[in-house]
Amino acid sequence: MLTKRIIPCLDIKNGRTVKGVNFVNLRDAGDPVELAKQYAIKGADELVFLDISATLEGRKTMHDMVLKVAEHVNIPFTVGGGISSIEDVDDLLKCGADKVSINSSAVKRPELINELANKFGSQCVVVAIDAKQIDGEWIVHLAGGSIPTKLNLFDWAKEVESRGAGEILFTSMNNDGTKAGFANEALAKLSETLNIPIIASGGAGTVQHFVDTFKDGKADAALAASVFHFGEIAIKDLKEELKNNNIAVRL
Repeated sequence: MLTKRIIPCLDIKNGRTVKGVNFVNLRDAGDPVELAKQYAIKGADELVFLDISATLEGRKTMHDMVLKVAEHVNIPFTVGGGISSIEDVDDLLKCGADKVSINSSAVKRPELINELANKFGSQCVVVAIDAKQIDGEWIVHLAGGSIPTKLNLFDWAKEVESRGAGEILFTSMNNDGTKAGFANEALAKLSETLNIPIIASGGAGTVQHFVDTFKDGKADAALAASVFHFGEIAIKDLKEELKNNNIAVRL
């Protein structure tokens, strides 16, 4: 059985790790390099590093930050924000990233997914999908959740898979930062619809929420930020509890 992964997410703005609620009201959560080092030591399975303002500000992800983080961690490491070409990905992989996450650029030009999968392999390509439930329908949003599209989450996820993405990082904007639990119904539907791994994001507040997203949401990995950044949940304790609930994890 494949082990379930626990993934701290470092949202970066102006060189600092930040965290908000429902994608707004950001507060400082510390130095990303220091946090990354600590997570690698404390048992995180992977890290995700998102330059959350790169797309809105029309610039590339900060390469020097990626280099520093890569120097200090020995676990797989995904980088996202402002990525829109093969050259961007090539640069980030050379800086030490293991995978890249694309979001807005994939919606604007879906062929990018095919191009990256063909050039670097599907295992390198994570497509992040930020979606909000509006009148019962999950609508995909772009640019850090600020721009709604006409895309339906499940239709877009199927297309993403067909184009060669190796993984989907689904963030529920309704749940993000609320600490009320993950969007398990939508996650379960994604898992049943697709054959590639689904990373659950948005809503982690308690250890039980992680148990629920693996059991009810059928997620392959769970990503969280503030509960880890602010010391509310220790990764070691979380993994012990998951193991006690017969969920396979790497201890």
